[in-house]
Amino acid sequence: MPGRTSLRAFGAVWFFYFAAIGSFNPFAPLWFKELGFSTLAIGSIASLQAWTRIIAPYAWGWLGDHSGQRVRLMRLAALASLLAACGLLWARGYGAVAMFTALLFLANGGVVPLTEATISRHLTTEDGMDTARYGRVRVWGSIGFIASVLVYGFVLEGFGIGLFPYLVVAMFGALVLASLRLPARRDDVSGHEDAPAVLSVLRQPEVAWFFASVFFTVLAHTALYSFFSLFLDSRGFAKSVVGMLWAVSVVVEIAFFWWQGRFFDRMEPHRWLQWAALVSVLRFAAIAALGQHVLVLVAAQALHAITFAGQHAACIVLISRHFAGPLRGRGQALYTVLGYGLSGVLAGVGGGWLSLHLDFAAVFWAASVAALLGWMCATASARAAGRAAAAAA
Repeated sequence: MPGRTSLRAFGAVWFFYFAAIGSFNPFAPLWFKELGFSTLAIGSIASLQAWTRIIAPYAWGWLGDHSGQRVRLMRLAALASLLAACGLLWARGYGAVAMFTALLFLANGGVVPLTEATISRHLTTEDGMDTARYGRVRVWGSIGFIASVLVYGFVLEGFGIGLFPYLVVAMFGALVLASLRLPARRDDVSGHEDAPAVLSVLRQPEVAWFFASVFFTVLAHTALYSFFSLFLDSRGFAKSVVGMLWAVSVVVEIAFFWWQGRFFDRMEPHRWLQWAALVSVLRFAAIAALGQHVLVLVAAQALHAITFAGQHAACIVLISRHFAGPLRGRGQALYTVLGYGLSGVLAGVGGGWLSLHLDFAAVFWAASVAALLGWMCATASARAAGRAAAAAA
């Protein structure tokens, strides 16, 4: 098991990675608008993140599994992200901005699967994954995100949106420095010849239904990430209220990760997935039906502790269980690709169509239906796991 120094190094990586994401995702559209891009152009550049997540994470994960050099590859991904971000310092035309943004997403798409695979490898023993220590590491990503959103919001308001690319460069530069503190050693390279093929693992009913549940549950949340602020704006809420509601979700997420060691193991990971999906059904239906009431919205955002944090923790445990050893990086990459890549593309296109032809409430009714499908798939995965355990016994 890693010592405190190693865990602090992983925590620093998560902090600066999500701080970089927090500096880019919320404010990039404002910078694109400042450059004079149309709404269509801004949307097309923003969609590059979802499109690159379909291919980039698995490519990085495959390299990590076959080389055993996950930490070195993660450092390379961080450095490539920094170089792409530097391109934004001088890019001003649509083509140049889109190119460097795509390169940035292709590069940073390797940070999450490689880091998650390395952390799970360090925290997994014969008794399973140490979820308490994982939560204490992962929480720093949430802290980094909310810190950067709050601080850079004030900075950009005071000094102008033109400072945006410099802030992005600074955050990815800090990520590179943080990655240098990680213990770099060759992992999981022995026994490659005996490792099962990824496709054979995916064909297992428990795993197939698990990834289906991930897809639908995250699809519901992707609608939230893309359209919740627009939904609130359409209801006439002030920007301060919008920020407060987003802060509620991040605060409860931080609390879950910090204290998950006290309660997470009381339920099986499959049960967490089922509860996360069911609570998501309630959360998004409440937003769609009663989104004009602030107290309802606060309660709905507080459910983020279960619908996101609980679901994510359960996913990491199950991926570590099914994709061990030389498959660890590809398992984490599949979680990103199937959970956040394909769902992001579908939610962006489908949610945009629904909001245009109906209204934003329709997006959240659709999210509630997607979460219900996620619950059905999680239930099927749990039953398949039970049958597999009975057969093994």
